Amino acid sequence: MGAPGAEIALGVARSALGRRWIWRQGDARTGLGIAQRLELPELVGRLLAARGVGVEAAADFLEPTLRALMPDPSTLRDMDAAASRLADAAQAGEQVVVFGDYDVDGACSGALTVRLLRELGARVTHYVPDRIAEGYGPNARAIATLCDRGATLIVTVDCGIAAEVALEAARGRADVVILDHHKAEGPVPVVRAAVNPNRLDCTSGLGMLCAAGVAFLAGVATVREMRRRGAFATRPEPRLLDLLDLVALATVCDVMPLTGLNRALVAQGLKVMARRGRAGVSALLEVALAKDSPTAHTLGFLLGPRINASGRIDESDLGLRLLLEDDPLEARAMAEKLDAVNKRRQEVEADVLTAAMAEAERQAQHGHPVLLVVGEGWHPGVVGIVAGRMKEKYNRPACVAGLNNGLAKGSGRSVAGVDLGAAIIAARQAGLLETGGGHAMAAGFSFLAAREGEFHSFLDERLSHAADLPGAADLPVEGSLAVAGATVEVASQIARLAPFGAGNDEPVFVLSRARVVRADRVGKEGGTIRAFLEGEGGSGRLKAICFRAKEGPLAAALLGGGTLHLAGHLRAESWNDSVTAGFHVVDAAPVG
Repeated sequence: MGAPGAEIALGVARSALGRRWIWRQGDARTGLGIAQRLELPELVGRLLAARGVGVEAAADFLEPTLRALMPDPSTLRDMDAAASRLADAAQAGEQVVVFGDYDVDGACSGALTVRLLRELGARVTHYVPDRIAEGYGPNARAIATLCDRGATLIVTVDCGIAAEVALEAARGRADVVILDHHKAEGPVPVVRAAVNPNRLDCTSGLGMLCAAGVAFLAGVATVREMRRRGAFATRPEPRLLDLLDLVALATVCDVMPLTGLNRALVAQGLKVMARRGRAGVSALLEVALAKDSPTAHTLGFLLGPRINASGRIDESDLGLRLLLEDDPLEARAMAEKLDAVNKRRQEVEADVLTAAMAEAERQAQHGHPVLLVVGEGWHPGVVGIVAGRMKEKYNRPACVAGLNNGLAKGSGRSVAGVDLGAAIIAARQAGLLETGGGHAMAAGFSFLAAREGEFHSFLDERLSHAADLPGAADLPVEGSLAVAGATVEVASQIARLAPFGAGNDEPVFVLSRARVVRADRVGKEGGTIRAFLEGEGGSGRLKAICFRAKEGPLAAALLGGGTLHLAGHLRAESWNDSVTAGFHVVDAAPVG
């Protein structure tokens, strides 16, 4: 194990991907204290300390439980009012509509709320707006139509906090309960209850929850209220923990930090999902060829994109319907359709990506702090994904928009330390945008084609400090390993810090002086490289894999063979009842 001394790791100031490798520093005494207190390998203690985990918090981090980390739902403003109204609706068998969003968090929070309210006695339907025709969140026409159909309670999930005008259509006709987590600029809508940890007047400290997390806490509060009323004397009490697979899926896919309560929700939710008791999730796992126990990676890279795909370019509520389906055959058919839609989404995305990257390269060469790329007819369902890819490549805030009938609709993604959402809101307030909002790392917007130049100049000026960022983000690495030291035992120690994701990145290690004995392309389109490595003097053997490597300098480095420093993730992998160590390459650098 290499000793992280200097800031730059192994002298790599510019890797194949143009990145500087830096040691991820943690307090050595804290790491040793954790290892001694919990009788852990020193490596695990050091990794925890590097993530800011203290001695007292380490046990809950490694074994996160709801018993230890679950808050009282009543700490959320308006939660008691929401629980009371939801309990009333359940006990009276009211007609309830759950109004959701078309992304994974919207589908999961919608499915959770529909299922629970039905089990509690309400008559529940759902509504998800069409991304193209209606856009995000409640609109007055839809709300009025739902009231016309007899809804007496509308529950908005993953939306609603910024829909004051649209929700006016329900006034005097149906009550509204909002379960959201998005930040709101203006006043909270005047409704029966608006539960949102990111309300300015909410002091719960739970702003890291996704909408499904908020909906789960609302479920806990509602069941508690009904228990207090004696409602379960004649009907069984719901098993709330069985809903945690939905909360885990939404938390990971909405890129919420996997620390504290979220960590417990995801860890326990993965256990629920591993039982494959939900027909829709089980079918999607089968279609995605996910045979092993699910991990956060399974949720974020296999399940999430398939659920999202339909909301992006097809039926807005197909993901939600899949999560509500109990018939295995119907669920399988829906999952296969989602898989097909996702393949179509990938094709649409690839076409936009090629054109967008060419323009982004030109703008980067000209020194723009912010990249803004607009294309005629680009599908609004994929522009956010393309913006994310652009941001990753150039380490700049990136905005991508599709132009149709003179109106550009787009999405942006930002880098750490650059608040894109605030800049988008300021541009809208300055009259440059038709719509616009978001948070620090992501935003949505629309503008008239004639304002493109003004909008770009505004962003460049407002976020001018982004020009000082390096061309590629630094890659923090935890330590170096010889190929012979990259063992199943070490991989298993690293895995104790899972689930990995936002706020708890999977550790990156460097295989120092690894010789690429053989490398070849695998997969249907050859976009994955498989390599076989050995250490100095022929010591040790290790299989490595590199995804998204159809072209570019990293692919060239691996296929070129020779001796390299390789950065990546060491994982213990199961295959045919045997466990071996595998290395997932994320970067490479020549040996100096």
